[in-house]
Amino acid sequence: MQKIKVIIMGAAGRDFHNFNVYFRNNDAYEVVAFTATQIPGIEERIYPPELAGPKYPNGIPICPEKELPELVKKYDVDQVVFAYSDVSHEYVMHKASIALASGADFRLMGPKTTMLKAKVPLVSVGAVRTGSGKSQTSRQVAKILKSKGLRVVVIRHPMPYGDLRKQVCQRFASYEDLDKYECTIEEREEYEPHIDNGIIVYAGVDYEKILREAEKEADVIVWDGGNNDLPFYKPDLHIVVADPHRAGHEVKYHPGEANLRMANVVIINKVDTAKPENVQKVKENIKKVNPNATILEAASPITADNPELIKDKKVLVIEDGPTLTHGNMPYGAATIIAKKLGAKEIVDPKPYAAGSIKEAYQKYTHLGTILPALGYSDKQIAELKETISRTPCDVVVIGTPIDLRRVMTINKPTVRVKYELQVLGPTSLEKLLEESVLQRIKH
Repeated sequence: MQKIKVIIMGAAGRDFHNFNVYFRNNDAYEVVAFTATQIPGIEERIYPPELAGPKYPNGIPICPEKELPELVKKYDVDQVVFAYSDVSHEYVMHKASIALASGADFRLMGPKTTMLKAKVPLVSVGAVRTGSGKSQTSRQVAKILKSKGLRVVVIRHPMPYGDLRKQVCQRFASYEDLDKYECTIEEREEYEPHIDNGIIVYAGVDYEKILREAEKEADVIVWDGGNNDLPFYKPDLHIVVADPHRAGHEVKYHPGEANLRMANVVIINKVDTAKPENVQKVKENIKKVNPNATILEAASPITADNPELIKDKKVLVIEDGPTLTHGNMPYGAATIIAKKLGAKEIVDPKPYAAGSIKEAYQKYTHLGTILPALGYSDKQIAELKETISRTPCDVVVIGTPIDLRRVMTINKPTVRVKYELQVLGPTSLEKLLEESVLQRIKH
């Protein structure tokens, strides 16, 4: 029987997972290429034969997404599988139109074909958009479970932007492990806070192998999602975070709306800084598409380590990179606190941006007077540092989940901003975890 030829459109995450769990050993299909977008420098690689398996002795090429029409024709492709996240429904259909016009079917894959089953209880944390607050929620969930005397392991959504052969199954228990695996700023932002809480983190490329390793040292697993993607594992409790600063996005973005519809619990975060009418709009949308979900409201209180440095000063604000770029947020926690503490001016870093940072401003035109903390490579980290150095300001306000001062020397006074989840009610996360996951462990 002739094999169905497939191209998987991705961004070095969901695409590899879909291949590994569904296509790798499937005799009915031949995956002829991946395409890559969203993250700089991840195309023009090979998905290596060590990961691709015996059916692909030469590996699988990873090509720029813009080449999709030519690739469909070149390989006589039957199906194009869309496999990345945090994009509008309209965006997905534009990609579908490209695939269809090129002659191929267009496909989305769901939980039945892509979710793996854990041998231990599993809580998943996802979101409707990047930057909603799922990382702080994952940390809170992990800390609650750990406080019950359980061995908690976090498995983080993939960010394999380097040598894929070295990133098959990664275990992070210390800062030395972050150095060992040459982690990017984005990876450090997600792993460091869990390590600080004494919790082991797994990540990588092969998420079945990762799951089986994690199960060996876990009573319970927390899936810490990326972007607004669906979990890779079947959850016992699925928690989804919504952001009232982007009210309406919860039903306009893929696969965030699917996450919302699947959720057992939806947390409306940042109610302390959002407009009440936007909080209400999000609540109404949740009830419309998922009336059975438990809805919690939460604040995301912001603190600064040296608040006195901000008043009446010209400040450069640095915010979490992915939240600002494909998350479409024009500002973040550092901007909010800089204004609250009376900054004289928030300096626009655009005229001083170096290399790929300048390119990011050209690509993401919604960005305001903020600097996205992009650091997907040593070169980009150097360009970020150069941009900070060039920008004329009195103080740098750092709103990234990790302390940037750990990865670069900043030659100006700095203020570090932190934010944690504070569930306001009507019930507690602890009670919800007790009623679902903890009850299962007891029995």
